[in-house]
Amino acid sequence: MIACLRIVILLLAGCLAAGAARAHEVRPAYLDIAQTSDQVYAVIWKQPILGERILRLEPVFPEDCVRSAEAAENVGGALVRRFTVSCSLENRLIEIAGLERTMTDVFLRLQTTDGKTFSAVLRPGSASVAIASERNPGVLAYLQIGVEHILFGWDHLLFVAGLVLLVQQRQLIATATAFTLAHSVTLSLAALAGVQLPGTPVEIVIALSIALIGLESIRRMRGDEGLSARFPWAIAFGFGLIHGFGFAGALAEIGLPKGTEVLALVLFNLGVELGQIAVIGVLLLTGWLVKQVRPGQLSLLRHAGAYTVGIAGTYWALERAAQALGVHWA
Repeated sequence: MIACLRIVILLLAGCLAAGAARAHEVRPAYLDIAQTSDQVYAVIWKQPILGERILRLEPVFPEDCVRSAEAAENVGGALVRRFTVSCSLENRLIEIAGLERTMTDVFLRLQTTDGKTFSAVLRPGSASVAIASERNPGVLAYLQIGVEHILFGWDHLLFVAGLVLLVQQRQLIATATAFTLAHSVTLSLAALAGVQLPGTPVEIVIALSIALIGLESIRRMRGDEGLSARFPWAIAFGFGLIHGFGFAGALAEIGLPKGTEVLALVLFNLGVELGQIAVIGVLLLTGWLVKQVRPGQLSLLRHAGAYTVGIAGTYWALERAAQALGVHWA
């Protein structure tokens, strides 16, 4: 038991230290540039607001560009700035200053007056791009954004891990499919039809779903199967509807690229699924390897994982509820 507690403490240290960074850190920013006349461009710059913190990101245009008519407003969970840029941008470099200090991607789209489109994704490791005249299928990067939203979004990641701990392998495919169908429905409704729920309650329920999955996993390991263990697909579907609104928060607050909204949404959703499959595959492989090498440690590892999921979910639920009530959370 002492060894189990040590493992739990180590796992929780990593999860809770990354708590402020969880899913919100991978919400993409969006830089839309539309040419209105010769060497004049209307720019819309949308960047995520994380709680009360605004990421220090700034689009940097060539030195000879003149910016004017600047305006800013908060829209949902994003800061939206609009301004005009006067200069030539073809074959010129655009950079996002400060991007290297974040886990955020920036989707850039430029459309010229003759209908040509250039698009690209800027990342912390490649924060600049040269604007070319040919069409660039940068919308495909939404596939990677979806994968990153799972792999670097601690809340959704732990929920999937909790399902692997709770569900028997013969039920895992059906349960994962139910979760997929549910969050695909609400993600589509939110991103395309404008159906929304208040962000804070959604985030609290997502955290509670993680805590519940952890608790039910512990109960199952003790031989006490609750409703979640007997009907995991139903629980996964119900919470999947809420998680879908959480996924939508990564896109709806920033906006999908104009003219390719459906394609970007499909690619993002596919990326989420690929991320889930990767997580499930790694966890199952890890369990199999431990069983082959140290079979006596598998139960200890599963218990440590279940406690980690449950405690982390409870912590995040309390943290988010405290923030909603305006209570300082150390």
